[in-house]
Amino acid sequence: MSGFDHKHMNGAVLAAILVLAALFRLHDVQQPLVDAFSWREASTAMMADNFFLRSWNIFFPEVSWTGPDPSYQGRELQVISYITALLYAVFGWDDTWGRLVAIAFGVWGVFALHRLIARLWDEAHAHAGAFLLAIMPGAVMIDRSFLPDPAMLALVTTGAWAYVAYLENDRLPVLIAAGLLTTIGVLAKLPGIAVVVPMAYATFVILHQRDRLSLGRLLVILPVALVAGALILGYYRWAHYLGTNYPPYHVAGSGYLWSDGFARFFEEAFYIPATWKIASSWLFTLPVVILTGIALLTAPPAANEGAPDDASASSARWFFHLWFLGAALVYVFAAREIKTNPWNFHIFNVPMAALAGRGLILLVGIGREQGLHTRALRLAAIAAVVVIGGSIPGLSLMKTPYADHGEKLGTRLSELSQPGDLVITATPTIGDPVAIYYSRRRGWVFPPGGGETEWSMLLEDDDAIEALEELRARNASWFGITKNARDMQRRRFLEYNKGLIAHLDKTAERVVDDDTMLIYRLTPPGNRGKAGRTRSARMLASAPDGQPVLPDATP
Repeated sequence: MSGFDHKHMNGAVLAAILVLAALFRLHDVQQPLVDAFSWREASTAMMADNFFLRSWNIFFPEVSWTGPDPSYQGRELQVISYITALLYAVFGWDDTWGRLVAIAFGVWGVFALHRLIARLWDEAHAHAGAFLLAIMPGAVMIDRSFLPDPAMLALVTTGAWAYVAYLENDRLPVLIAAGLLTTIGVLAKLPGIAVVVPMAYATFVILHQRDRLSLGRLLVILPVALVAGALILGYYRWAHYLGTNYPPYHVAGSGYLWSDGFARFFEEAFYIPATWKIASSWLFTLPVVILTGIALLTAPPAANEGAPDDASASSARWFFHLWFLGAALVYVFAAREIKTNPWNFHIFNVPMAALAGRGLILLVGIGREQGLHTRALRLAAIAAVVVIGGSIPGLSLMKTPYADHGEKLGTRLSELSQPGDLVITATPTIGDPVAIYYSRRRGWVFPPGGGETEWSMLLEDDDAIEALEELRARNASWFGITKNARDMQRRRFLEYNKGLIAHLDKTAERVVDDDTMLIYRLTPPGNRGKAGRTRSARMLASAPDGQPVLPDATP
């Protein structure tokens, strides 16, 4: 096959992989933010809303679940939420925009990985690695979620690709582009810092191979690295300042080695059992883990093994092993945080896809004398196992609408309330702000959180009533509860807080009581007597479809 035909065929395969990546990510794209990541997605979506509705200052990300006042939080640079807010300004509000922006970054990341592998290894491995990133359930799930992580991975992967290209061609604009892309990627989500390890490795290996490893060459790279480091350090110092000096005094992330202590991490075996459950059930799944294991038992391919003669060569053949090492170092220092918020594992998806792609090539290449037809059948069989045995069940598990009652509660509150009303919500997972997001109002999760307060655990009745009255005094107008609400100890709200429900029935109007939710209209403290006299009439007026909603004395 001629060089032109070879290039044309590789381009067609890459195009097919990108279409596949888009199709996997676009499936059910209009699903509300009710999947396994609903809690974090709702907060990200609120920040997009607040950029659009309140302030375009990207350095002051703000959520809506801690009351009417500005609720600035110390978080990563809001790349995806800010782009989404810009789309709101052009096309109008629709929560699907957040998923679409994430998906665009996800497909871009598949392309960037393909070109990076092609430069480091060869086109065949690039096809295999990009194919696996396109369909791996964890990568697909995170890339379709309204989260910052898809931007992080796409940007640092592209930055790594550009940097390897610079090391091979010495073009200064490429170095600057690599530094800019990598910096924004790490700002988009801190785990992206793991890419520094393979980039440092590539620096010395490639320059040494080209006889260009010198102090002068390193002094060209060093200023870009120092500027990138200063920007990253400066931004995250600002994020920490913002989160510790403005209500609700919240800096995203917890569960780090320096805060929990080495002893706790050691006692928990660095959360490896929980991580293995995540990895095997939906993040990578067993077929991908097995393919990666095969790759780890062999050396990586020689530089551009089997590539056309005019392809550039690189000696950084262990690049993805070093990437995995960098991600593992991040994990060591943040194991509890990453395990608790598993979208942080996204930084592992690049080396896992590349290495699993290597394992796929090795399996398909067994018995080359058997002919192309046999190897093609073997490739199809392995791909089917990966998709049917891993991707489909993993995605089905994570797309389950765990928080759908929270979304319905929020939508009902939006219908009942007026702009400016403040709402309180308790959703299927206590602390999840998804109902506040879909109410299109500001308010509080219940129990209210902020700072060091634990907002995923129910309060005893006396404390819960006190918290309710404090929020009522701050002009809270509505209290909505999903009937399946429970906390992290699996205690059900309606069973654990019967005293609070009784207090609400005495001091508020039960407006909605159906199979899914309870909604109370909160009256100011001075108007409680009037509330009791008008409750029945208002419940009749507020009932859906003209049917009365009768109070249930034993929820």
